[in-house]
Amino acid sequence: MNAAAHADSVTRFYDSHPINEEQILAALRAKGVPREAVTEDDLKAFDQDHYGGVEALEELARRAGIARAHHVLDVCSGMGGPARYLAHWLGCRVTGLDLTESRYRSAQRLTRLARLEHLVDFRLGNALAMPFPAGSFDAVVAQESWAHIPDKSRLVGEAARVLRPEGVLAFTDIVRRDDLPEGTARRLKDGMTFTEIESAQEYVRLLEVHACPAVQVDDLSEAWTAILQQRLAMYRSLKASTSAKFGAARYEQYDDAYSFFVSLYERGVLGGVRIVARRRAA
Repeated sequence: MNAAAHADSVTRFYDSHPINEEQILAALRAKGVPREAVTEDDLKAFDQDHYGGVEALEELARRAGIARAHHVLDVCSGMGGPARYLAHWLGCRVTGLDLTESRYRSAQRLTRLARLEHLVDFRLGNALAMPFPAGSFDAVVAQESWAHIPDKSRLVGEAARVLRPEGVLAFTDIVRRDDLPEGTARRLKDGMTFTEIESAQEYVRLLEVHACPAVQVDDLSEAWTAILQQRLAMYRSLKASTSAKFGAARYEQYDDAYSFFVSLYERGVLGGVRIVARRRAA
C-alpha cells in the first residue's frame, strides 16, 4: 500500500469511528447540558479519545513544562479534545494538525461550541509534511497516534523541525516490545490502520538523529493494558449507536480489530511509552 492509499485508509477508519461528534453531542444532551451552555468542563468527559483522559494529558504537559506563554502543536489532533483542554487548563495557544477532514471539521465546531477559538485553531494536513515554518512552536505533543503514520524518521524530523531551539517534544505512542510476526502486523494494519509500529528504543534513536534527544522515557505498558480493557468495554457499550450510524458490519469489524489489539497488550506483544525530548539549541 502506497502512502496515499494508506492515508485514505486512515481517513476511512476515523470517518466511521465509534467516538465521533454526533456521539459526543448525544452524550451532552443525555447529561442535560444545553447546547448554548456547553463548556470545556462539560466536553472533557467525552472528547478525550486517548488513553488515560485528562489526567494523562496533564501529566504529559507537566513533564513537557508547557506554560501559559507557550504555543503548542498537537500532532494528529483528531476532534481537538486535548488541544481544547490544554488551552482551557493552562491558557496557552494550541494549534491542532490532523489528516482526516471529518475530524478537523468536528474539532472546529466543538471548539466554537466551547468558545475557545480565541486560543485554539486547527489545520488540515499531513504530519509528514507539516504546513508550518521551522521553529514555529514552543512544544509539540501527540498521544497514541503515530502508530498510524509510516516513515517514523520523517515524522520525528518534522516534529523536531517545527520546534524552536530548546523546545520540547512530548508524546505517547503504541510500541512493539518484540518483533511483530508478519501476520500480526498485517492484521493490525488491516483492522486498526497501524503501520510501522516502532519500539521505544527506535524512537529514542530517531530523536537523537534529529537533534532532539530524549530526556525522559517511561514504560506505560502495564497501565495501558488495564486502560485498553476498559476501552474495549466502553466501545462495546456503544454498539447500538455505532451500528445505527455506520452499520452492524462496521461495528463487528471494529470490535474484532480492537479486541485483537487489546489481546496483544495482554500477551505482552505491544506496549506503551511516554517520551519527552528537547530540541538542541541552534
